[in-house]
Amino acid sequence: MEHRDTHSFVVKVWLEETVEEVGRAKWRGHVTHVASGERRYFESLTGVSTFIRPYLQRWGVKFSFVERLRDFVVERVRSRGKPKRSAPREHLL
Repeated sequence: MEHRDTHSFVVKVWLEETVEEVGRAKWRGHVTHVASGERRYFESLTGVSTFIRPYLQRWGVKFSFVERLRDFVVERVRSRGKPKRSAPREHLL
């Protein structure tokens, strides 16, 4: 059982080398918020902090302008690569 002042996350990371990236492996993985089951996949280790940061902000943790700007840019770049969905999410599972 989770305490109100505690969040638990499961982080799974691995080093991946694709055919196109021979000799240039990248960190990949996913992070899951245990209580909600929400999961986000990432292609760099900064994805872990990007996912966890909003939980900390809800507690009132303040981040520097540079950290907030970096998160904004990372989120914008990540959202550009997503295909447009025409069907509801549950139909795509």
